[in-house]
This record gives sequence, structure tokens and C-alpha cells, in this order.
Amino acid sequence: MLIKQLSIFLENKKGRFTEVTSILGEAGINMTAFTVAENSDFGIVRLLVSDPEKARDILRENKYAVSVTDVICLHTANEPGSLSKIVKIIAQADISIEYMYAFSLGNRAVVVIRPDDLNKAMSVLSENKVELLASGELFTL
Repeated sequence: MLIKQLSIFLENKKGRFTEVTSILGEAGINMTAFTVAENSDFGIVRLLVSDPEKARDILRENKYAVSVTDVICLHTANEPGSLSKIVKIIAQADISIEYMYAFSLGNRAVVVIRPDDLNKAMSVLSENKVELLASGELFTL
């Protein structure tokens, strides 16, 4: 299953991330996962949220540069070697990973992957019995 992810480009200034979280919170949008990559001038915040389209529209109304991207989200065991098995499946299919991030909840881990070929990655992961998550499942974990 493909999940919609927000990418927000932020100036690297104090309080910018606070503003984003306030805008989303006031709009009733829940953030389930995020990652921040930054350099000296700007940062890219990648978010999984409860309503990506509404979040995109509200942030754009507030003058933020936002895009929506498809990513793959999956469940795996939270134990040594689990992630290695998944990235080997992807690598053996000659698929590159542009970026990924993850979090764990007890004995389960959730991994977000942006491969260079979404459809091929979903297909090969499904064929190998990797548990792919739908958007709604992220908010019931």
C-alpha cells in the first residue's frame, strides 16, 4: 500500500518547526511519524499525518512550501536482522532506496521507505510476505 507523506521545506530558523506543529495541531491533524533533515540554510521535514491533503492545503495557506509524496510503510519485527532482510529483498530486486526512517513500538517496528520504483518495491515486498501498511493502520498501532 502506498502512503501519502508530506515534505515541508523550512528555513533553518528558530521556531519554524514549532509553527508547523501548531498549525497542524490547531487543524486537528495528528502526526504519527516524522523525520527532519537539515543543513545550514533549510530543512526538510517529512511527515506522516492523519489527513495529508488537508495538512498540505493548510500549510500552503500559511505560506509553507509543501509537497505530497508516495512512500511505502511496512511492519517488521523489532529484533536484530529484521531490517536487513527487508533491505536485502529490495536490493536483490535492483531497487534503490532514496531514504527511509523507522520507529519501534514494543516488539514491532514500522519502517517508511521511499524507493526509486514504488510499484516494483511493493510487488517484491508483497511476494516476500512483508506486511505493508495502509494509511489508516498507522493511527491504530
